[in-house]
Amino acid sequence: MKPHQRARILAEWRGLPEPPERPDRTVAAAEGVRKVMQALGLGERLREEEVLASWRGIVGDFIATHSQPSKLVNGVLIVQVLQPTMHYELDRVWKTKILTKMKERFGARTIKEIRFRIG
Repeated sequence: MKPHQRARILAEWRGLPEPPERPDRTVAAAEGVRKVMQALGLGERLREEEVLASWRGIVGDFIATHSQPSKLVNGVLIVQVLQPTMHYELDRVWKTKILTKMKERFGARTIKEIRFRIG
């Protein structure tokens, strides 16, 4: 039996008033990591990982199989595209729609532009 449990049982048996409950100060691990990353000046890197991880969910499976975001630099998302025809399609047709979805999800300050590169 742990000492604090023993003391609590004895206090209850003696009829003593219970000590006040300590407030619950637990936080999610993700929140703790986010605070540490920002304190170390790595908050931007964490945001970049979130953007890169969400690519498939935003553009869909077909586009995600033919493209992959590589990095986020100063609000510009660089996306590698496998084929020139897909590059043309993404750049001319889908760019504004994808950019709008990204801005809705991450904010206009995080994602300002998308650039597609063949490679």
